[in-house]
Amino acid sequence: MSVAAAEVQPTIDALSALLGDRLSVSVAVREQHGKDESYHTPHPPDAVAFAQSTEEVAEIVKICAEHGTPIIPFGTGTSLEGHVAALKGGICIDVSQMNEVVRVNAEDMDVTVQPGVTRKQLNEYLRDTGLFFPIDPGADASIGGMTATRASGTNAVRYGTMRENVLGLTVVLADGRIIKTSRRARKSSAGYDLTRLFVGSEGTLGVITEVTLRLYGIPEAISSAVCSFETIKGAVDTVITTIQCCVPVARIELLDDVQMDACNRYSDLDYPAKPTLFLEFHGTDAGVAEQARMVQEIAGENGGGNFQWTTKAEERTKLWQARHDAAYAAMALRPGAKGWATDVCVPISRLAECIMETKKDLEGTDLITPLVGHVGDGNFHLVFLVDPDKPEEIDEANRLNDRLVHRALAMEGTCTGEHGVGYGKLDFLVAEHGEAVSVMRMIKKSLDPDNLMNPGKVIRV
Repeated sequence: MSVAAAEVQPTIDALSALLGDRLSVSVAVREQHGKDESYHTPHPPDAVAFAQSTEEVAEIVKICAEHGTPIIPFGTGTSLEGHVAALKGGICIDVSQMNEVVRVNAEDMDVTVQPGVTRKQLNEYLRDTGLFFPIDPGADASIGGMTATRASGTNAVRYGTMRENVLGLTVVLADGRIIKTSRRARKSSAGYDLTRLFVGSEGTLGVITEVTLRLYGIPEAISSAVCSFETIKGAVDTVITTIQCCVPVARIELLDDVQMDACNRYSDLDYPAKPTLFLEFHGTDAGVAEQARMVQEIAGENGGGNFQWTTKAEERTKLWQARHDAAYAAMALRPGAKGWATDVCVPISRLAECIMETKKDLEGTDLITPLVGHVGDGNFHLVFLVDPDKPEEIDEANRLNDRLVHRALAMEGTCTGEHGVGYGKLDFLVAEHGEAVSVMRMIKKSLDPDNLMNPGKVIRV
């Protein structure tokens, strides 16, 4: 146990009386809840509490607060910067059993869900309403986790991120109080914007127990396209021109030659192993055809060839499943290796420069490092494939990651476009925000004076 047994046992006893067999101290369960999908060292909690309601979360938090026990919220464990690691031990609150769609307001195009609802579950539930929720980070993440990490994904270029699509929250604070951050009105000038404060707070300010989301009408027509390029620069210049020409693409994804080779092998594709754009267009039949033609012309001017587009659902599904499986495809390039995923985001005018300099860095290393990105909004990712038993490879990945982040910051970008800070990018947050971090620390201390909420993440206290 990470917390001295004598200190944490009273908390476990009290929670056991409250939850019965929904409190687990099993080694296997604790280990599962102490790790995410990142390369970061796992840290299991001292116990896992499976909550079933907002009121129950509040009771759990009150017990933990009474005994000074850390609290770590947990959704599906798909985060990438060590967000769920119990760095100081404590109680993990698993909200996966809080998985009900509370209310669909079809006329207002919004929905309220519990935090354990996953994005696929939500869209399956909405299928007959003519509405859908577009935020798609790839993994079948929980809505609570997506909100806590301010997730985005492949559709962000058109529909925005969780920041733009969360309308209101129910949150349990560090002392057990339950608050609602807003009402359902689409705009308000009443008071501080608490919703945006908790979106992206990574469980360090409270436990999210209910989320109201913006919905969208399912497009009349959807088409997907693939286009390969001789150079990364040609692909990125196509993206920049497409955005500047106001072509309303829904998705525009870049995969470099290494990643395309991996996807071809893993997902049984036969595209050229060259820098490639995956695109998707939403609208009317005539609209998506026009968008595809415009992008094809732009791509042709930048050296793009073999432009293929389709409206067939099965072909689109195969294409985007391959994109979502990119991380697994990358891992298959080096069996037994660990995937160290990182991301940055820069103003789109600096995107080509940032990617080209990054690729130049990668040419000087023996590490296999595929590149993939949601380049329509300036965000891209690297996966360093490292042998965790070789310190020299870990050091090399650290060096390249440091250079990547500082390059992005020098271009007025951010250390993470969507993965979040967790404990993996704590130092970079100071480099990015400077004195503003002290303001964040003041907010943290005000809402969580005993530093019980996911301690060791986002900022140091």
